Amino acid sequence: MGLSRVLAILAALGAYLSAGVALADEPQPWETGFQAAASPVMERIESFHTELLYIISAIAVFVLALLIFVIVRFNQRVNPKPSKTTHNTIVEIVWTVVPIMILIVIVIPSFKLLYFEGKIQKPDMIVKAIGHQWYWSYEYPTNGNFTFDANLVQDKDLKPGQLRLLTTDNALVVPVDTMIEVQITSTDVIHAWAMPSFGVKTDGVPGKLNDTWFKVEQPGVYYGQCSELCGNGHGFMPIMVQAVSKADFDKWTQDAKKKFAKADDPGANQVAAISAN
Repeated sequence: MGLSRVLAILAALGAYLSAGVALADEPQPWETGFQAAASPVMERIESFHTELLYIISAIAVFVLALLIFVIVRFNQRVNPKPSKTTHNTIVEIVWTVVPIMILIVIVIPSFKLLYFEGKIQKPDMIVKAIGHQWYWSYEYPTNGNFTFDANLVQDKDLKPGQLRLLTTDNALVVPVDTMIEVQITSTDVIHAWAMPSFGVKTDGVPGKLNDTWFKVEQPGVYYGQCSELCGNGHGFMPIMVQAVSKADFDKWTQDAKKKFAKADDPGANQVAAISAN
């Protein structure tokens, strides 16, 4: 392989990486960790999770070492005459103060994370996610005011590369690097709009409008599912989000305005419980 060809391959690889890798985040067989973080919230959740792992690992090692020391130092053979000590002020202070300090170390970043998750900044766009038994419908009130349903693609209709039980006929399409507020409700029972890669899991409650937010950092297709026990179709209520560039989103929006019904059209799916109140 000549030098010029190697340089060309490296240049192509660099361009590919700099353009951003299109992701397809979905559950993997035997997966034990998180899916790759695709939003600032999930990045902080992952960081906090790692911090907790270090803390609980240190605690486990310390307790194991203490247990081994007690077994070796105070077994019957080495210590045939047991001590009758009942109190030790220093030890009692230490085992009270140290756990409190550990909890303080944990609670401060956890409160910061909860505040970051719950504080919705001024959104660039709003999307409404409406749960039904057993599918989602979406509205784009700030980008054309159209609505559509997102139903599970049945096994017999799956195309090569599409994921079973996770692919929908219509994806929720959003632009990258955009602050998106998601307003979530339901028309029948409690559902939950959950997207692991975004660090989002919010209930959709009939008669109530909950909200959350996310900001996708890389283009790609991301998958989630309803996370409430909403009935016998609970396992067949997927969420499919396609993140695209802002230019591609503008093109998709123009096509969607022609393809889908208006949200205020009498024939379109409406949030009956909300409008009634």
